[in-house]
Amino acid sequence: MVSSTVNVVRYTALFSGIAYGWYHRRTLQTAHDQHKLEHAVHHREQLVAEAKDAWKRKQQSSIKDTTLINDPEDPRFDLEKLIAHWEKST
Repeated sequence: MVSSTVNVVRYTALFSGIAYGWYHRRTLQTAHDQHKLEHAVHHREQLVAEAKDAWKRKQQSSIKDTTLINDPEDPRFDLEKLIAHWEKST
């Protein structure tokens, strides 16, 4: 027969293990959620930086396009550049 002291120790160990497992999983889940949030923020910052770079490149190319002369009466008018610009924009 098993004494009552052994049963108390067994159930105490069982419930202590359950409580420890619950607490440990909770701390691991919190750490994982924090890591996931930091990764999402970093990824979002990276996307914003890429978008800013793309916007700057687009602005740089549009600055070059503003030198395009549309007036056929102007002596610097170049029909080939105008046609190339129209092809690129479509």
